[in-house]
Amino acid sequence: MKTNSYDRSQALFERATKVIPCGIYGHFSPAPLASPMSYPFYAASASGAHFTDIDGNDFIDYMCAYGPMVLGYRNKLIDDAVRKQIQKSGDLLGAPTPLMVDLAEMLVDMVPVAEWALFAKNGGDMTNYATMVARSATGRPKIVAIQGGYHGIAPWMQGGGHHGVIEADIADFIRIPWNDVAAFERVLAENPGRIAGFIATPYHHPTFEDSVLPAAGYWQRIESLCHRHGVVLIVDDVRCGFRHHLGGTNEYFGFKPDLICFCKAIGNGYPISAMVGTEALKAEAAKVFFTGSYWYQAAPMAAALACLTELRRIDAPKLMHEYGKKMTDGMVQIAKSYGYHLKVSGLPSMPYMRLTDDPSLMLHQRFCAACTERGAYFTSHHNWFMSVAHTDEDLARTLEIVDDAFATLARTQAPGERDDGALASVAPDAVPAPAADAAPASDAASTAAEATEEVR
Repeated sequence: MKTNSYDRSQALFERATKVIPCGIYGHFSPAPLASPMSYPFYAASASGAHFTDIDGNDFIDYMCAYGPMVLGYRNKLIDDAVRKQIQKSGDLLGAPTPLMVDLAEMLVDMVPVAEWALFAKNGGDMTNYATMVARSATGRPKIVAIQGGYHGIAPWMQGGGHHGVIEADIADFIRIPWNDVAAFERVLAENPGRIAGFIATPYHHPTFEDSVLPAAGYWQRIESLCHRHGVVLIVDDVRCGFRHHLGGTNEYFGFKPDLICFCKAIGNGYPISAMVGTEALKAEAAKVFFTGSYWYQAAPMAAALACLTELRRIDAPKLMHEYGKKMTDGMVQIAKSYGYHLKVSGLPSMPYMRLTDDPSLMLHQRFCAACTERGAYFTSHHNWFMSVAHTDEDLARTLEIVDDAFATLARTQAPGERDDGALASVAPDAVPAPAADAAPASDAASTAAEATEEVR
């Protein structure tokens, strides 16, 4: 099977390193990608579930721009709604438009716990705001979060050991293990009247590790403890939201939080996030000042209205779960036919997959890189995302690519053999650090290896 080349991408990256720290910063940085030279660095266009890089290579996208794409790139329904709003009255005006009220009403109608809603741009805007509302409502300083849980890029979210984060930033944030109710009980006992909020994702989806679903009764016990101790229960549904249940992923797992933070799939790629909450916290949310220059843009609100309407019309979570199940089942069987064990964790519409034959993850990195070189865009460090734009043809082509990738691995390495020749695995939650002189594309592998030294 033909594999991709990335000459233009690598040349552009070399230009970028001269004027942009790291060349590409943040979660699109090549550093966590192993091997980086197997991946495209720059996209030229996208349509449906595919994107094309600047070298002309086509990819079936299983990262969906790290989650925002849910109905497909350049979705006509969404883009028409945006164009209509801009042509009718513009985007960012001198005051909010009625679309803000329309969107808030839609979320209150869709999400059972929601009695109000407000909007921003990024998921981290909302998770940060949620902790402020919890502190305002309770008059308490401390927030409990999960070890390895990701909520954005504010200092408290990144935690100790990251550049630019000081001890004072995290002094009032307590991290406990996922699925450990006893640990939360101990924190409450050791900090009487001091815990303002508990924040977590609906299920644990860290990087470089298997996703872990909540244990039976976990959320119900956490909810009960929060109510008993006057702690605000916050769900970070930024990544999961509307891919598992249209009423919020908490509905999928059967519990009722006080605040829910959404982003990603809400606008099919247009910049908008939302927080919804109970009536009891509405007045406190009104007291906490939190705003941004572009938070009142009308076009992303038009996109969100159209997106949520379509997700509800087609029962999108069901479609994404079905596609994800067919794809992961097929991949597991192909892996088995070559003597490998491919473990699937999380939920089918947002799976994390890992070859267990090599605990160093190097073999899995080689597999994901081989698939990407053949046109199925997989990352080895992060959960994948399904969309309703993925087709049966995409599925068939993906499984062909997976088969060819495993055939290649089997020719070069016996199952169970540790892959010491692959690129070093990047540490969990590593954030690439810009060097004083950013490395050119030819040194991207060493840049990734250096990133392994940074651990949350």
